[in-house]
Amino acid sequence: MVIGIDLGTTNSAVAYVDKSGTAQIIPNREGQRTTPSVILFNGDVQVVGEAAKSNSIIDPLNVVQFVKRNIGNENFCFDSDDGEEYRAEELSAVILKRLKEDAEDFLGEAVTQAVITVPAYFDDAQRKATIDAGKIAGLDVLAIINEPTAAALAYGIDKSEKQRIMVYDLGGGTFDVTIMEISENDVIINATCGDRNLGGFDVDNTIMMYVSDYVSDEYGLDLMDDENAMQDLRLKAESLKKALSSREKASISMMAMGKPIKLEFTRDQLFDMIKDKFLDRTTDIMELAKDDAGIHWSDISKILLVGGSSRMPAIRQVIKDLTGIEPSAEVNPDEVVAIGAAYYASSLNPTTVSKARDKKIIDVNSHSLGVITHDDNDNPVNTIILHRNQPIPAKSEQIFYTQSDNQNRILIQVTEGEDEDIDYVKIIGTSELRLNPHPAGSQIRIGISYDKDGIVHVDVFDLEDNIDLGEMNIERKSNLSQEEIDKSKDKLDKMKID
Repeated sequence: MVIGIDLGTTNSAVAYVDKSGTAQIIPNREGQRTTPSVILFNGDVQVVGEAAKSNSIIDPLNVVQFVKRNIGNENFCFDSDDGEEYRAEELSAVILKRLKEDAEDFLGEAVTQAVITVPAYFDDAQRKATIDAGKIAGLDVLAIINEPTAAALAYGIDKSEKQRIMVYDLGGGTFDVTIMEISENDVIINATCGDRNLGGFDVDNTIMMYVSDYVSDEYGLDLMDDENAMQDLRLKAESLKKALSSREKASISMMAMGKPIKLEFTRDQLFDMIKDKFLDRTTDIMELAKDDAGIHWSDISKILLVGGSSRMPAIRQVIKDLTGIEPSAEVNPDEVVAIGAAYYASSLNPTTVSKARDKKIIDVNSHSLGVITHDDNDNPVNTIILHRNQPIPAKSEQIFYTQSDNQNRILIQVTEGEDEDIDYVKIIGTSELRLNPHPAGSQIRIGISYDKDGIVHVDVFDLEDNIDLGEMNIERKSNLSQEEIDKSKDKLDKMKID
């Protein structure tokens, strides 16, 4: 059986395609349609979901959440009480294994394959790390699909009219805007833009800081010194945010170091608190995506709201103010990505009935790729080879020249980013290749490509000797090695997950 998984920052969902070809959400073992992406390390048992989230107040140091924000980050590590260290890939694998087990219990058969969604603006390291997490969880990851693309596929699965839509995808920890054309047979992405560190989590943080400052000013107490109080405040900030989506007023009540605290908030107050750093950032990204697509707001027929955080009334307001378009709430923002992933997964499995098999999906790369070269003054600069928003799979090549006589090696540093200044791009991998000694100015051709999952590949050709130097082995320092993946899988296989 093949499933589709929306691995979210705050909540995750899983879906499958039934015998009639319709995608269905798989409820977890508690009967819920989404599972909080939270893990409680409880001795020999790792608890995932609502129970872990509830226990975060009394045992905050053994609870880990918002893992997705750190996936692909080599410097992130969670230390549990049992002395074990866990990378973000391993923690994500714990969540994925729980989703896999819930799916198997519901379907009554083994689940071995999956399509996993990622934010459109995820980079190479984050995409590779997500695939690795799936492998550690015992899944054959058939493909990675961008979350807005999955949402559009779910929305357009039974629609025949051609239309251009914008997907505004605001999740718990990430934000994407994608503009695309959908028709009876195609889903064609025009442009995508986003911020992988912008989401409902940041609204919660804004509320938390407001309350913390209030408590400090009024009572001289520092909530930051109390882990339990801060975790309690985090849960109540999230609840306040949700309450203000349906009510004009709501309040936070809590005990802070023995003192009862109650603060009332209005919807307008929250709007003012998040406008400059949060709401305006999302509309700036909308403008960038529109400009990249080369269109006007009048060319868009619908704006789909995706992600639980898009339920905030402030979101609808700023979108309408900017575009003149009333955003559509016709899809379930918590479930539509998993539904789309299931449809895509079914199209890759020849034994499954699939409404998506005849859909042609053309996605784009969200980041430009290049290499570090040297200018006439021998200063390092970023030279873009493959520009962003190209249909993937995509490949581009460029010819470079050796710097000195008898040069017998080249250092290739592959970059991700839009700037010439190397301080504003990310080096995603390096490799040193040997050459036969060449005179200065000898030609070396470098090709960079994105595969269907948005994973980067680099090949090098020595034009002086007419020798193919083959695909470069990119040393991805941000990712696990195959040996580390195997060890992590063995560790997870022995772990009991509840």
